[in-house]
Amino acid sequence: MDINYSKDTLQKRYQYILESIENKKAKLGITREIKVVAVSKTHPVEAIINAIEIGILDIGENYVQEMKSKFEQINSLCKSQPLWHFIGHLQTNKVKYIAPFVHLIHSLDSLNLATEVEKQARKYNRVLDVLIQVNTSGELSKFGCKPEETLQLISNVSQFPHIRILGLMTIGSFSTDEVIIRREFQTLRKLLEEAQRAFPKLHLKELSMGMTNDYLIAIEEGATILRIGTAIFGERHYT
Repeated sequence: MDINYSKDTLQKRYQYILESIENKKAKLGITREIKVVAVSKTHPVEAIINAIEIGILDIGENYVQEMKSKFEQINSLCKSQPLWHFIGHLQTNKVKYIAPFVHLIHSLDSLNLATEVEKQARKYNRVLDVLIQVNTSGELSKFGCKPEETLQLISNVSQFPHIRILGLMTIGSFSTDEVIIRREFQTLRKLLEEAQRAFPKLHLKELSMGMTNDYLIAIEEGATILRIGTAIFGERHYT
């Protein structure tokens, strides 16, 4: 297993990702900004600190306890914090743990969860930025609202004064079939276009889709945020 978290190794991997994105943008004539969120799930604080020091500003985590612990450790070790993105399934009883510091919640998928996010955001006098997670694959193992329920959820959540919806998120199928993956990303893009027409005042613009194995397809289909873990930090280490 590759467990090399040196700044030199992380720099080379991160630079490769950035260059591949710029090459794809140039080839397609894309001018929009594409943000890379480095997903540090299961990787140690040491890796995140080195990532910060080489210029990575956006860090993504899947689990609330892990994210909160890493936030607290980095807060005691570093002068500056990264921007924390929560990208995993978020349970209502755990919103309170990340509400004080989370930069963007990628996985808001129900009115019930939105109600709790609003409650905690109000408690901390914050307006929390969120993305609506959509299950574009139809897989029962995936979280997210159904595509046909997306506009109604946006309408409902947009009424909360302490939540700001920035766009949509999806997780592509774990498939080697590019046709399947592309179709799911296209579904999300078309949903965003529908939402932009339906809610012109919300300034919806973000599409969070694409990971290590499919981020180049995601760029072609309109992604503005890529969630890259393995290609930056190496294989995950589960205990």
